[in-house]
Amino acid sequence: MNIVLLEPEMPANTGNIGRTCVATNSRLHLIEPLGFKLNEKMLKRAGLDYWDKLDVTVYSDYQDFLDKNPGAKIYMATTKAHKVYTEPEYEPDCYIMFGKESAGIPEEILLDNQENCVRIPMWGDIRSLNLSNSVSIVLYEALRQNGFEKMQMQGELHHLKWK
Repeated sequence: MNIVLLEPEMPANTGNIGRTCVATNSRLHLIEPLGFKLNEKMLKRAGLDYWDKLDVTVYSDYQDFLDKNPGAKIYMATTKAHKVYTEPEYEPDCYIMFGKESAGIPEEILLDNQENCVRIPMWGDIRSLNLSNSVSIVLYEALRQNGFEKMQMQGELHHLKWK
């Protein structure tokens, strides 16, 4: 799986998302401009000691991302979509894009990709969920649909044994 962050602004969110990508063997794609430097302390703190294990690529802009990933199947997470995130059948090598925290994915991009736009249902008039939570929700649905391929399915206790 591939997670794409378009112009992320908050280092803690990107750090958390990076950690989630490491835990799920997903690639992280960051599209500039970023609202922080990649060596920023908050980014590393949120990603803990996993950041060096992360498969991350940085692009100069959206067009650079498209040019370097020709033919990529891209799903776009937005509060404005008609489809719920559970409706598509996610391919194992698909890309799931999320916009910046303050504005989401620009509407021009959404219009060009409306068939692949998905949303997370929310109660009431909440504007949106936290970016790292949103990534986790959609990513884990895509992983579930693909049978959690090669992921550890059962944990072990530290001192005792499960019956």
